[in-house]
Order: sequence, then structure tokens, then C-alpha cells
Amino acid sequence: MTPDVPVIEDRPDRNRYELAVGDQVAFLEYRRRDDRMILVHVEVPESLRGSGLGSVLARHAFESARATATPVVVRCPYVTAWLRRHPEYNDLVVSRVSGAS
Repeated sequence: MTPDVPVIEDRPDRNRYELAVGDQVAFLEYRRRDDRMILVHVEVPESLRGSGLGSVLARHAFESARATATPVVVRCPYVTAWLRRHPEYNDLVVSRVSGAS
């Protein structure tokens, strides 16, 4: 594996996907309810914002959902906005917040 490939760890004990960069961690918080994955919140440390880590985490969550045919509920405004640029994942979405920037 090359250093340029981000390693995302699923941390079900914390209900989130984590991406460590040095001593900082970006994460996408999720919940599992019934047969669905609910995407709750993306958090990227301020010093890492603008580096695309939120997008990497969102894509990972949707690819994981696609691999297991899991419907997705989006409660995170960032992920709602991200989906506007990535409509290829809309088939997985059963509900989302509206009016997110």
C-alpha cells in the first residue's frame, strides 16, 4: 500500500468510520437501525479541512452500503451536499435532510 491511499477504519464500538492523519482523526459518525445505515455527522479537524477527507469518508460509507445492499438515511448536511455532486449513490438513499448547504 502506498502512503497516498487513505486507510479508513470502521469503528462500530464508536459508531463511526475513522481516517487518521498523523495524530488527528477525521470521522463519519453513523448509526445502524433495523436494516439501514444512518449517516449522522462528518467531522474533520480544522487543520485538515479542504483536503477532501470528508469526501473520502462519504464515498467509503456509500461503497460499504452498496457492498452489503444496505439502504442509507442521510442526516448529515455535509453528506447531503456531497450527494449533489455524486448522484451515482442516490439509489441507496431512502431519506435525507433537505436544504443543506
